[in-house]
Amino acid sequence: MRRAPDVPVSQTRRNVTGAAVTTLGLIAGLWAQELVDLFAFGGRLDSLGIRPRDADTFWHVFTAPFLHGGLGHLVANTVPLAVLAFLSAVRNLWRFLGATLLIVVLGGGLVWLFARGGSLHLGASLLVFGYLGYLLGVGWWERTPAAIGVAVLTFLLYGGLLWGVLPGSPWVSWEAHLFGFLAGLVAAALLHGRPAKR
Repeated sequence: MRRAPDVPVSQTRRNVTGAAVTTLGLIAGLWAQELVDLFAFGGRLDSLGIRPRDADTFWHVFTAPFLHGGLGHLVANTVPLAVLAFLSAVRNLWRFLGATLLIVVLGGGLVWLFARGGSLHLGASLLVFGYLGYLLGVGWWERTPAAIGVAVLTFLLYGGLLWGVLPGSPWVSWEAHLFGFLAGLVAAALLHGRPAKR
């Protein structure tokens, strides 16, 4: 097991501040977008969700994770997204942004390829499950005390969400949950290297 390098207190404060500002910006942006969509567009922006195997709308993989089917949908995603995004960003903001891009493109791309036809997939649950997979994957790949501690905390807080990768309600995109989670694991593997040798 590798020993995590000592991090100066000032650097830790900068990391926490950067992660908090980024997380607040993400949540504020989602809420602003949803309110504008509801009151200015009457919910029509939801058409920018992912429509599986519709070649004309593949680019919707970049918009779908930031759209919601109403305030109730957004409320359900807000707290887990804020917690998991903050935990993902607090150690390294650039890796967090790289992981987010991988989750959006890879997870969304797999939804576009393999999800149920004739359905519309949107919502930040792709990111929620992506960050869940990412944090658990970082614990596995890094094997440092900090990474393992965060992975354990993440599992204790949100491990129950993993049931959401299984088919259930026809109104819930379990495909976005599954492929978001897998994309998070891939992001962890690509950004955090191989597990340390025992």
